[in-house]
Amino acid sequence: GGERQFYGLVDVYKKTLKTDGIAGLYRGFNISCVGIIVYRGLYFGLYDSLKPVVLTGGLQDSFFASFALGWLITNGAGVASYPLDTVRRRMMMTSGQAVKYKSSFDAFSQILKNEGAKSLFKGAGANILRAVAGAGVLAGYDKLQVIVFGKKYGSGGA
Repeated sequence: GGERQFYGLVDVYKKTLKTDGIAGLYRGFNISCVGIIVYRGLYFGLYDSLKPVVLTGGLQDSFFASFALGWLITNGAGVASYPLDTVRRRMMMTSGQAVKYKSSFDAFSQILKNEGAKSLFKGAGANILRAVAGAGVLAGYDKLQVIVFGKKYGSGGA
């Protein structure tokens, strides 16, 4: 590759503040918040909604079944929110350069127009491996609740 743009975290701050001011540190912040809300809303909302419907009978106590459901939901939430993450990354990568995008919506529109819808999902495949951690958190939390509190969903804690 070429020469490095930054040489550490302090250098990132110095150069960004020098070229873009304090606003440069927050480029992509709004779309980042929207992406987090979409991702976490789907992640927790779908898991808690589907768990009592899908994990019934013998599956209710199965860590593997909880993990599999969590993995599917984590992947779904990741794919659904990935375009927002792409826009966020693109906006953040313009630090130190002329501003390419007027807003998150402008960035989204330009990416669609110039590169097509597929470009919003470039790199989404890597999230499939990362979803293992998200699934582990959901299934592990459920198992921990049973161990510590004897609590199962649908039982009201009894």
